[in-house]
Amino acid sequence: MHEPYLDALRALSDPERALGMRGYHKTDREYLGLSNPQINDLTKEWRGLLDVPARVAVADGLWQTNIFEARLAASKLLTQARIRPDDEAAWQLIASWCADFDSWAIADHACMAGQKRLIADPTRLDQVEAWTISDHMWTRRAALVATLPWAKQNNPKPAELEARERILGWAAGYVHDHQWFIQKAIGWWLRDLSKRDSDRVITFIDEHGEDMKPFARKEALRLIT
Repeated sequence: MHEPYLDALRALSDPERALGMRGYHKTDREYLGLSNPQINDLTKEWRGLLDVPARVAVADGLWQTNIFEARLAASKLLTQARIRPDDEAAWQLIASWCADFDSWAIADHACMAGQKRLIADPTRLDQVEAWTISDHMWTRRAALVATLPWAKQNNPKPAELEARERILGWAAGYVHDHQWFIQKAIGWWLRDLSKRDSDRVITFIDEHGEDMKPFARKEALRLIT
């Protein structure tokens, strides 16, 4: 079912740009050389043409190709605030992708799709909590990237504050993991939170900062004067 959509991506391929992207992303897979705006334009059109089951099926097929732009397109197909009448199949597909994450760009696009589904149904945080103890670094990182909306709420309700504290607990559990991408994700989450609640970030750093890498502490406090 995904073949015509893959053909549409291939029709815009740029071999010279694809070569540069392979060198930049340093992951061994096929690159077509498309820009994000090109993929955005295509997936916006596709979302208008496909119902939810078809969108999920096409996204699944595109993801399984392991082509860089196809995986980005799969993520973008499912990145929207409301998926009606039922978004469970979309969420389960997005969650299943975590095991395949092997680069920040693909992981971040998929996590953006995941963010929308988590906000739509915060009970799914129970499933995300299981990611925090995964042996797969990218899955552990996804638990923070997919929950970034809780760092960005300006007037959080009590349930949202409870979720924020829950996620900060996950971040605290990561501070001894000194892999660069994990430390970067901690710093990123705290930096975004500092725009709304700098005192909570300072408290986190006071409690856990000594166990974090210096660059992650610096990132967390970058916007706090």
